[in-house]
Amino acid sequence: MDVLSFTSVSKRFGDREVLKDISLRLQEGECIALLGPNGAGKSTIIQLALGLMTPSSGEVHLLASRDQSDAHLARYEVGVVPQYDALDPDFTVEENLRVFGTYFGVGKPQLAERTEELLDFAALKSRRAEGVSVLSGGMRRRLTLARALINTPRLLFLDEPTTALDPQAKHLMWERLIQLKRAGLSLFLTTHYMDEAQRLADRVIVIDRGVIVAQGSPVELIEQFVKGPVLEVWGMKAQHWVTRLVAAEEAPMQRGETFYLFGDLARQFLDKLNALKPDGIEYLFRPSNLEDVFFHLTGRDLRDD
Repeated sequence: MDVLSFTSVSKRFGDREVLKDISLRLQEGECIALLGPNGAGKSTIIQLALGLMTPSSGEVHLLASRDQSDAHLARYEVGVVPQYDALDPDFTVEENLRVFGTYFGVGKPQLAERTEELLDFAALKSRRAEGVSVLSGGMRRRLTLARALINTPRLLFLDEPTTALDPQAKHLMWERLIQLKRAGLSLFLTTHYMDEAQRLADRVIVIDRGVIVAQGSPVELIEQFVKGPVLEVWGMKAQHWVTRLVAAEEAPMQRGETFYLFGDLARQFLDKLNALKPDGIEYLFRPSNLEDVFFHLTGRDLRDD
């Protein structure tokens, strides 16, 4: 069963078309990761999904809502973890949960029980009476996640949920999200962390300049667009050795001072480096990953269009 669907959706702001013929589906219990450069259209897709704006053409269905006019009813069964925390600084940890629950009409007995469950889930029971200003970044993100779950949603939107977290806090958030996914909650994730998408998502959708350029499971996309291992090469003499050891017609990808070689070319170049042991060059030989797919599809240059 689909909990979210876009069918041939386009969105224009004046003469500017920011989304072009977008079709996607999120099934119950599935996690989709939406990837794309800044300005690709990710935030617009979330706003359309939540009924906060209307498409210029096409249809959006959220939790079987027929059209935008009844999307507000569907939102009662949705949770949202925004990119930036919107916790109330005047409330304690526990009050942030309880007050938010009243917005969804959660009854007092159920709200009390749900609050205890979520304090435990977020590992914040010992902090329940503290103000949010004294919490660490990881604690604030866990509280934001817990608050988004107060209404027992069927679908959870996560907009870059681990931005600015240290590795320990990030992995704890991942553990919590995996728990939710295993419990059957549908997740719609936007992230700039490719390892996060590769860890959490059943399917990945890559969007660039308002168009879906690829979609599939992380493994499928890696196998389709990046074959074999990757060799990263950098250092003061990297340019010299790449020019000397790689044929011109096999020019590797480059970002800054780092060169990227793939598949058989990576293996051959590694063999030459191991034999010659040249100075002024460093390298890393690794399996291909979702970040390689992302760069392959959207390019390596920074842009904010």
